[in-house]
Amino acid sequence: MRPKLSPSSFFQHVSKTRPFSSIVALPSAPNYETAIANEIQTILTTSPAIESSLEILSSLISPSIVASVIKELRDPFSGFRFFIWAMRRKRLRSWDSYNSMIGILRSENGFDAAWELLDELKANGIPIISPAFAALISAYAVSGMAEKAVESFGRMAEYACRPNTFTYNTILHVLIEEEVFQVAMAVYNLMLKSDCRPNRSTFNILINGLCKAGKTQDALHLFVEMSERGISPNTMIYTVVLSGLCQAKQTDDAFRLLYTMGDNNCRPDSITYNALLSGFCKLGRINEAFELLRLFRKEGFVLGLNGYSCLIDGLFRVGRFEEACQCYRNMLEEEISPDCVLYTIMIKGYSEAGRVEDAFGFLSEMTEKGLIPDTFCYNTLIKGLCDVGLLDKARSLRMDISKYDFFPDSATYTIMICGLCKEGLVGEAQQIFDEMGKVGCFPTVMTFNALINGLCKAGELEEAQILFYKMEMGRNLSLFLRLSQGADRVHDSGSLQMLVERLCQSGLILRSYKLLKDLADSGVVPDIITYNILINGLCKERNINGAFKLFKELQLKGYSPDAVTYSTLIDGLQKVDREEDAFGVFELMVRNGCTPSLAVYKTLMTALCRKGKVSQAFALWLKFVSQKSGLTDQGAINMVQEHFEKGFIEDAIRGLVEMDLKLNDADSSPYTIWLIGFCRAGKVDEALKIFSVLTEHNIDVTPPSCVFLINSLCLEGKLDLAIDVFLYTLKKRFVLMPPVCNRLIRSLCSQNKKEDAAELVHRMSLARYDLGVYLHQSTKALIYGYENR
Repeated sequence: MRPKLSPSSFFQHVSKTRPFSSIVALPSAPNYETAIANEIQTILTTSPAIESSLEILSSLISPSIVASVIKELRDPFSGFRFFIWAMRRKRLRSWDSYNSMIGILRSENGFDAAWELLDELKANGIPIISPAFAALISAYAVSGMAEKAVESFGRMAEYACRPNTFTYNTILHVLIEEEVFQVAMAVYNLMLKSDCRPNRSTFNILINGLCKAGKTQDALHLFVEMSERGISPNTMIYTVVLSGLCQAKQTDDAFRLLYTMGDNNCRPDSITYNALLSGFCKLGRINEAFELLRLFRKEGFVLGLNGYSCLIDGLFRVGRFEEACQCYRNMLEEEISPDCVLYTIMIKGYSEAGRVEDAFGFLSEMTEKGLIPDTFCYNTLIKGLCDVGLLDKARSLRMDISKYDFFPDSATYTIMICGLCKEGLVGEAQQIFDEMGKVGCFPTVMTFNALINGLCKAGELEEAQILFYKMEMGRNLSLFLRLSQGADRVHDSGSLQMLVERLCQSGLILRSYKLLKDLADSGVVPDIITYNILINGLCKERNINGAFKLFKELQLKGYSPDAVTYSTLIDGLQKVDREEDAFGVFELMVRNGCTPSLAVYKTLMTALCRKGKVSQAFALWLKFVSQKSGLTDQGAINMVQEHFEKGFIEDAIRGLVEMDLKLNDADSSPYTIWLIGFCRAGKVDEALKIFSVLTEHNIDVTPPSCVFLINSLCLEGKLDLAIDVFLYTLKKRFVLMPPVCNRLIRSLCSQNKKEDAAELVHRMSLARYDLGVYLHQSTKALIYGYENR
C-alpha cells in the first residue's frame, strides 16, 4: 500500500509530480484545501489507478473538500466514482456531498454514466457501498422517475451491495410518496428480516405517510413498535400521530397522547397544539377547543395565524357566524395578515351563510394583496354559488377562470354536477361529465357518485346503472392486471398485501410496485358510497331484490358494508313489509361489528309497533340504550326491563326518561313510537301513561302521537282525556289536521257534551284555527244548531 501524506509533506509530493508553473499557483500551507481539491481532480482525470492514488491523500481529505470537488466536477462518471470512494469512509460523508451528487446524476447522461461505472466496479471486484445506491435512488425520485428508483433498489443484490438503514429509508420515502403503502410495509418487513435496524427516521417516514393516507391504526401499531424497539419518538413524530388521530376523529385519544409526551422528554410545539386545536374544531367541539386554548396558553402557546384559522373554521362549522367574524377581526387587530388558507375559510364561511357577494369581496381583497387563489379557493366559491341556486354565476365563474392551467379540476366538475342535479338539471350534469375527458380532466369516484346520485334522485335508475357498469369495467381491468401479475383472485386488501409481501421477499420489488400502480391507474372503480347510492335508489323504487343482489355483490368484490348500507337496506325492506329480512340484516350488521345507528333502531321499532309488537320494540331499544356511550348503570336498565315485563309501564318509562335526562339526551322519538304502537294495539291506557310521563318532564309529545292518542280515546269513549290531549296541542301551538278535530267535536256532540264541544271550538278560534275551513258541514250543523236553539 502506498504511504499516506501529512499536510507538511503534501507540497513536497506535489513538487515532484507537478510542473513548476503549477507549484507557484498553489496557496500557502494553511490554505492547502484548494490544492488538495485540485490534486483530486487531476487524479480523477489522469490517473489510471484512481482508488490507490486517492488513498495516499485520504488523511488530508475533509468532508468539505469532498463536497467542493463533487460540485466542481462536470463528468458524472468521475464524480460518481469519487463519491463512492469517499462514502466508504464515514468521516467524509456529508449532506452537501450527497445533494451535489444527486445534482450530477440528474445531469445529461448522468444515469447512464452511473450504471456504466457500477458495472465497471463490479467487473473489477471493487466493492460498491449502499450510499451510492441511495444517491441513485434519490436522483431518480427527484427527477420524477419513481419506477427507476424502485428498480435501482431492487438491483442492489446484483452488485453484492446490501442496503443499510439510510438506503432503506430512502426507498421507503419514495414508496410512501407514491402511495404504494403495501409495498412500503413489505420493504419495511424485508428490512427487519435482513437484520437492518430501523431508526427514528424510518418510523417518521412510515408513520407520516400512513397518517396522511388515513391509515391511522397502522400508524399507531408502528408508533408502539417504535417504543418497543427502544426508539423514543420526537416532537415531530408525536405531532404526526396526534394529527392522524384527529384526522380519524379520535381527538380524545390525541389529547391523551399529548400528555404522554413529557414521559419521553418531548415538549409540544406550536404545530402540535395547532393540530389538536384543529382536530376539536373540525369535529364541531368548539367549546372544548377554547378550553384547550386556555390550557395551551398556560404552556406559553401564542395563537398565531394557523391557530386563528382553526378557530375561525371551527366556529363557521357549528354555525357561530358572528363569533367567527369577530375572531377574524381580533386577528387583524393583532396585525396578523391572513394567508390563502384563511381567505378560503372566510369565503367558505360566508358562502355557506348565503352571503356569496361578501365572499367575492374576500376574493378581491386577496388578489389585491398579491395572494393567488388556488383551485380549492375557486371551487369553494363555485360551491357557494351552487348551494344558493346561483347556477348562472357558477357557470360564468367556471368559464372566467378556465384560462388558468390548474383550473378546472375534477372537484370543480363534481361541484357543478352536484349543483345541477340538485336543481333537477341532470341532463346538463351529464353533458358536463362528458366534457371532462375532452379537456383532459378525468372524473374521480366522487364525480361518478355525484352523477349516479343525481340520476337516482331523478328516477333515471337505468342511466345510473349504466354509469355504474362503466365504473365496473375499471374494476374488471384491475382484476385482469392482478391476474396478469401472477396473482390469484385478490378480493381484499389482506390478500393483496400477502401477494406484495411474497413478491418483495422474492426480490421482485419492482414487480410489486408496478402491480399496485397499475391497479391505481386502471380507472375509477366503484366504492362503498357508489353501492350505497344505488342500493338507496333501488329501495326507493321498491326494487328490493335488486338492492339485495347489489348488497351481496359488493361483499363478493371485497367491500365491507358500512352503517349506511345496512340502514338503507333495512329501511327498504321495511317499506315492502319484509320485516323478517330486515331483522336478518340487522343481526348481520351487529355480527359484523357495525354499530347500528339511532335511525336503524327507530326504523325497526316503528315496524314492530305498526304490528302491535310494542314489547319487542321496547326490548330492542333497551339493547340500544345499554350500548350508548357514557351509560354504565346496567342495574338501572335491568330495573326498567323488569318494570316493563311486569306491566308497570309508567315506572319503566319514567326510569328511561330519568336516564336520558341524566345524560342530557332526552329524545322523544322512541317514546312516540311506543305511544303510537300502544294506540295501534288498542292499549290506550298504556299510551296515556307514556303521554303523562313525557309531559311531566316537559318533553314535547309530537303532533302525530297526539293525533293517534285523540283518535284512540275517541274510539274508547274517553272524551275528557281526549280533550286534555287536544288542549295540550293548543298550548304547544300544534295545528292538527281537520279529520281529528272534527272527529273529537262530533264525538262530544254525540255524547251530549255539546258545551264541551263549543268550548273546544272557542279555544280553537283563539289558537287561530280557521274554523270556516277546518270544520266540516256536519260538524258545524251540530255546533251551531245547538247554539241557535
